[in-house]
Amino acid sequence: MDVFTLSEALRRQQAAGGPWVELLSVPDLSVGLYVLAAGADDLQQPHTEDEVYVILAGRGRFTTVAETRDCGPGDVIFVPALVPHRFHDITDELCVVVVFGPAEGSRAR
Repeated sequence: MDVFTLSEALRRQQAAGGPWVELLSVPDLSVGLYVLAAGADDLQQPHTEDEVYVILAGRGRFTTVAETRDCGPGDVIFVPALVPHRFHDITDELCVVVVFGPAEGSRAR
């Protein structure tokens, strides 16, 4: 069993020096923490894997090709592989758990 506390995940993300840190990767899924400051630009590109976002803290908006929605703590967002998407209009720092299935980058190989 692997257990990650939020404080440990945040420490690892800050030490990584960017908005993203991967916490776990096994063949069928990967999990990480994505933190975007208020006003930050989300520069991610579509991924080759399905994604689930679980917003722990913060507020902003989330856009896919099909729609734009407000998002905040407790929201869970599913994005299929290859669908363009991004967070924007971030008013309070977003802290998001991201789950990729299968593991991030595994279909791109």
